[in-house]
Amino acid sequence: MTNYPVRMARWSAGHPWRAIAGWFLFVVLCLGAGIAVGSNPATSADFGVGEAGRGEAIAREGGLAQRPVERVLIEGRSGKLARTEGGAVARDVADRMRKLPEVRSVAAPVWSKDGRAVRVDVTMKGAELDGKKHVDPLRAQTAEVQQAHPGLRVEETGGPSISQGVDKLRGSDLSRTELIALPITLLTLLFVFRSVAMATVPLLLALTSIVASVGLSMLASHAFPDAGVGTNIILLIGLAVGVDYTLFYLKREREERARAQGKLSPQALVELAAATSGRAVVLSGFAVAVSSATLYLADDVIFSSIATAAIVVTLVAVVSSLTVLPALLAKLGARAERRAARRKKPAPAAKPVRHNALLRLTARRPAAVLTVAVVALLALAAPLLGMKLTDMGRETHSRQTQGMPTFDRLNAAFPEVKAVHQVVVRADAERADEVAGALRSLAAQTKDDPGMNGTYTLRTSADHRVSSLELPVPHYVSAKPAQESLERLRDRYLPDTVGKLGGSPTGIDSAVTGDVARYADYPEHQKQKLPLIIGALLLVTFAMTVWAFRSVVLGLVGVVLNLLSAGASLGVLTLAFQGSWAEGLLDFTSTGTIGSRVPLFLFVILFGLSMDYQVFVISRIREAVLRGVPTRQAVLDGVGSSAGVVTSAAFVMVTVFASFVSLHFIEMKQIGFSLAVAVLLDAFVIRVLILPALMLLLGDRSWWPSRSARQSPRPTADRPTANVG
Repeated sequence: MTNYPVRMARWSAGHPWRAIAGWFLFVVLCLGAGIAVGSNPATSADFGVGEAGRGEAIAREGGLAQRPVERVLIEGRSGKLARTEGGAVARDVADRMRKLPEVRSVAAPVWSKDGRAVRVDVTMKGAELDGKKHVDPLRAQTAEVQQAHPGLRVEETGGPSISQGVDKLRGSDLSRTELIALPITLLTLLFVFRSVAMATVPLLLALTSIVASVGLSMLASHAFPDAGVGTNIILLIGLAVGVDYTLFYLKREREERARAQGKLSPQALVELAAATSGRAVVLSGFAVAVSSATLYLADDVIFSSIATAAIVVTLVAVVSSLTVLPALLAKLGARAERRAARRKKPAPAAKPVRHNALLRLTARRPAAVLTVAVVALLALAAPLLGMKLTDMGRETHSRQTQGMPTFDRLNAAFPEVKAVHQVVVRADAERADEVAGALRSLAAQTKDDPGMNGTYTLRTSADHRVSSLELPVPHYVSAKPAQESLERLRDRYLPDTVGKLGGSPTGIDSAVTGDVARYADYPEHQKQKLPLIIGALLLVTFAMTVWAFRSVVLGLVGVVLNLLSAGASLGVLTLAFQGSWAEGLLDFTSTGTIGSRVPLFLFVILFGLSMDYQVFVISRIREAVLRGVPTRQAVLDGVGSSAGVVTSAAFVMVTVFASFVSLHFIEMKQIGFSLAVAVLLDAFVIRVLILPALMLLLGDRSWWPSRSARQSPRPTADRPTANVG
């Protein structure tokens, strides 16, 4: 791998227009292939986990799976609704809906207990997740009825409407984050390079990498179905790593240019940058990709989709930095030389390495700095001990989401539609009556249960092998009564009824699924997978660091520092989002919990991204050591020389991640907030304070078991070397 970045850079710099044209052709082909083949969205079967997922599979087998349901709510604007008028409007809605090809069935109108509202339930054809694709004709009919009866409020809500609204709002949110992140990123790069051309290059490569990755992810979805989050992750990760990798490369090329004082050609300078920062980019990108791949261990379609998107966009960003970036640098370098020659202005001299105040303090008191910084991070991590993980139910969606205001009014008038338990039983067809009797007995036992409303619906599949009992729950899935009713259903009611059936050669398979079960089982599934994935991450981080720097000590240091950074950021996240004190500041309504996907996502992405800074900083230190510089001075010079680019890269990442805090969805807010905090801590505490303090205290032992005093020739224009590890 050592020579590949140099070879690719040499060809690219020597054939710049071919490399540039080839890159843009690659981007067009990736996007075109993705559009031509199309994406493969995840189905309902892909989302199932735990007992709830097993129950859904049984229900699908018998054709009894939950279907997309829309509900039309009819109310009087003054608070009163005449029975005759409300009934006539409800019949009008029902008649219109029955004529639509998207509709499977329409239930009889149902009046609320107080007589102030009536609803019409419309069951759509197709799978539950497909409803949002076909809901527009239903909403159009509801709008026509509303127009015909302006004195009433006629509105529609339901899973399909809300899912469609979530997609629309998420799309507008992402557009807004781009409007925030892109200008700030450009201004940051202008500040770093003082050149419009140099500042534009990282953004151009990041954006083209994102476009290519979108196309490739559509192809990859046929192996790993897209759960609907792939594009979000590509935007989130792509802009961050794309700018970072280009920034590392550009800064190194500039340093070599200043050091060469006009004695080396632009192509030679590009090769020098490739021999050092190019290798660091490859290592960093590979680390992010391998770390992201551990998400496949979650055995969950959402995390598989996240892993695929992160891997694709990271590798594409690496490819762009190794192929087209050297060509662009060679062209920009040649232009800079021509300008300098016309102005007869000497090349700027290389600036001596400057140590900032924090680094000077660390050099004087490494033990004290290390102790204070570690204690501070542990204090920030302390709230993590009280973290409560839950799935984010539909009731947590922003009220700006299509269908949510009606959702609130519907649930207030008809609390029984808030959620449902579904008990499914699979048995021999000849036992259908026996199973039905057991399910009726179960329903009778739950009649007075405070977590259910006392009604039920019993259905049997056409082949009589699968039976389903639906029990309405007048509580949101996140409410304690709903969760407790699920526990009683699984631990008491089901064993006392269906559980006592026996005697079949094939046995009886039963499960409790439904809205509440999905909500409860998903976080438990994540908790079970978290230790496995964290263990794999620790192993990957250790192995990558040892491989990159031939040092077991640095491998252990990398593991510990990543744990500190992740723990502290999760602690700050818990402090901010489980309480209510930050609601006004961050524009959210606290659920008292953290989204179950957030910790796992944070650990994996942070472990990968932190390798960017670790590889870049330690590579600079290692270069100096290999030239014979004592470890202490190498640490100070390496951290000092990389501080500026690490700070700039971190600022770009924080800007991208923090822009997600402005999104309307609380789980995306939590992800953006935690990643922004993690990058801040990693860049300004871990890499500037703790890492140098540790290496100063360890001295030459940092490189064990390799020999730190080994000499390495300085890269030259004719023979660049990249032996930094």
